[in-house]
Amino acid sequence: MKKKKFSFSLLKENNSARLGKIITSRGDIDTPTFMTVGTQGTVKAVFIDDVIAAGAQIILSNTYHLMIRPGVQRIKRVGGLHNFMNCKLPILTDSGGFQIMSLSKLVKINEKEGAIFNSHIDGKKFVLSPEESIRIQKDINSDIIMVLDECPKLSKDKKKIHKSLILSHNWAKRSKNEFGDNPDKALFGIIQGGTYSDLRLESLEGLKKIEFDGYALGGLAVGETQKQMLNVLDDIVPFMPKNKPRYLMGVGTPTDILEAVKRGIDMFDCVMPTRSGRTGLAFTWKGRLNLRNSKYKKDDSSINKDTNVRNINLYSKSYLNHLINTNEILASMIITINNVVFYQQLMQEIRKAIKSNTFDVFYNKYINVI
Repeated sequence: MKKKKFSFSLLKENNSARLGKIITSRGDIDTPTFMTVGTQGTVKAVFIDDVIAAGAQIILSNTYHLMIRPGVQRIKRVGGLHNFMNCKLPILTDSGGFQIMSLSKLVKINEKEGAIFNSHIDGKKFVLSPEESIRIQKDINSDIIMVLDECPKLSKDKKKIHKSLILSHNWAKRSKNEFGDNPDKALFGIIQGGTYSDLRLESLEGLKKIEFDGYALGGLAVGETQKQMLNVLDDIVPFMPKNKPRYLMGVGTPTDILEAVKRGIDMFDCVMPTRSGRTGLAFTWKGRLNLRNSKYKKDDSSINKDTNVRNINLYSKSYLNHLINTNEILASMIITINNVVFYQQLMQEIRKAIKSNTFDVFYNKYINVI
């Protein structure tokens, strides 16, 4: 059977909000979309079938963490990450650029060699070059591959951010050369430049000359305010290619998503729904619920009556409060599934609103609620 060629179609615009469809060899993805994060080849506390049942059409995994363990060859031996983790969905893999920043105490940057670092697990030395990052992502059979970039920490030092931008641009060219011709896969470029609009535009224009299948905004969700992030989007998104997917990396809260969709973003990922689920925080259409709170001891209502995934609609807030306060693993599982479901319901409703030209009504209804 011939594999489908990667493509993106812009189906409709409601002001700047966009409805689209990504075609991959492993399945179609309706946009705007939220990618549930499975960093280490698993979505924590959730079976992959439940992620699919929730409505997810793509998940995200991470090159750095999979390289450290279980190791690339172990995944390649079974035909790739999909087989290894029993996932039928398309998978996007981050390149490891964010970890270069977040684990910077363990990392040395060399433009020619890449990132030289010691494993945060056992101290073993690794070298992650742009070429090696792409080879790893191809070896584990990722559907959407990200270029290796340097994701700088939030800084007021514009010269430092610009130096990092130049490094990322050079690595993007090398990533593209290593990627080669793979029509059933996609390679996304990553726009850097911190909170400086002129640097963001410089980065974007450079990446457009190289040509990628999609364009991501990196270097956000690293400590800047929401206002700073939205200012970056206001300044850069109108210049991003209209016929390519636009991906805001590592974002975010439901309100962040609504704000970014309003400005024309198509793809999102964040650990927030799963990480919050493991701490007792549930996302709902009426806002966030801290189910550790004693006020839920006598609340027999469901956290989400509008889903039957794992029958979570049958579990009461009172019961979940009990599970949390007795340190039962089931609490993490149920609340995480709830959050995965909620995020997918949110994206489905966003797509419906764009299709019916009512996104602004939907935005106004929920922007200060969820």
